[in-house]
Amino acid sequence: MKKAILLVIDGLGDLPTPKTPLQAAKKPNLDRLAKEGITGMLAPVGRFIVPGSDTSHLQLLGYDPEIYYCGRGPLEALGVGIKLQEGDVAFRANFAAIQGDKITDRRAGRIDTATAAKLAKYVPKQVDGVQIIFKTSVEHRGALVLRGPGLSCCVSDTDPHALGEMGECHPLDDSPEARKTADIINRFTTFAMDALSKAPENKKRPKPANVILLRGAGHYKKLPSFHERFGFNAVCVAGGALYRGVASYLGMDVAMVLGATGDKNTDLAAKAKAAVKALGQYDFVFMHVKGCDSAGHDGDFAGKKKMIERLDKEAIPLLAKSGACLVITGDHSTPVSLKAHSGHEVPIIVYGGERKDDVKKFDELSCAKGGLGHIRGKDVMPLILNITERAEKYGT
Repeated sequence: MKKAILLVIDGLGDLPTPKTPLQAAKKPNLDRLAKEGITGMLAPVGRFIVPGSDTSHLQLLGYDPEIYYCGRGPLEALGVGIKLQEGDVAFRANFAAIQGDKITDRRAGRIDTATAAKLAKYVPKQVDGVQIIFKTSVEHRGALVLRGPGLSCCVSDTDPHALGEMGECHPLDDSPEARKTADIINRFTTFAMDALSKAPENKKRPKPANVILLRGAGHYKKLPSFHERFGFNAVCVAGGALYRGVASYLGMDVAMVLGATGDKNTDLAAKAKAAVKALGQYDFVFMHVKGCDSAGHDGDFAGKKKMIERLDKEAIPLLAKSGACLVITGDHSTPVSLKAHSGHEVPIIVYGGERKDDVKKFDELSCAKGGLGHIRGKDVMPLILNITERAEKYGT
């Protein structure tokens, strides 16, 4: 049976201003795959629904988030290598800059990964007998886990998801566990702000990383594995913790690639080589590239265009020559004009094992005319099973 590579280009889709970054980019290899394969438009979670990165990746990999979503926190924690236990409450964490009680930058000036890792040592390890496990990942990102008796994930975020006043953690139900957890989070936040404000690494920073914002509280739960559900021996090639966490949650192996930083400086060739090499041992490779999404959030048209061009030059030729069926798409649109996720569809290419259409370029406008038509995230795994000759007959 055939093998498959699913390449997810984070935040791929955009809106024309007057062109999208995909339309403006020089990408002869992606255009060649579009010309020689079949294209369409994909609604990762559902048409006109604004997807989160976590829910969209679950859906693309065949796990309905209505059933299987555990919250962002456990996925982030698994992705940074924290071994979760029953009863743990996990959060996605951001280093941010605060002045008084106002958030001035939710990413602390997009702090570099090395400096963020140094700041982790100032984070409290315990509050009121509850163990606190904090680990950074890429740039401002990290994960935080509370471990102890009587905790609940039914608490609000402290991340306001915008500039302005920082949120206080509140219980979302009347249980004593939720009240206890909210109180611990608020005390932790105060302790962390005090310690980080005194950290020498922050003294010369114009936007000091002097607060940790938390969101996406959740409990870990065990799922039927990707292999059990689809029959693939699967591996993930990704730099970002969330995407490694999603893969770990689904029981995939994770390949740690030197130079896969999860930011705009990631070594795309090294990731592509690792994906191709993995085909010797695995029959499904999930490869993730983050840079387009980060540029979209920053409103950086040139940066998003450059990332597409780098990907086209450094990674796509290697993947195209692998012999595997290749599916290339995004997890959502992140238009530079909005600096946020949107509910607009993303283009998709299927190269190998499918019919062809008349589309000659890989971009939002061209792929809207493609032979796949408009499909949904839940269609991706059935599509891959079909092109790799693993689909089972429905009926007799």
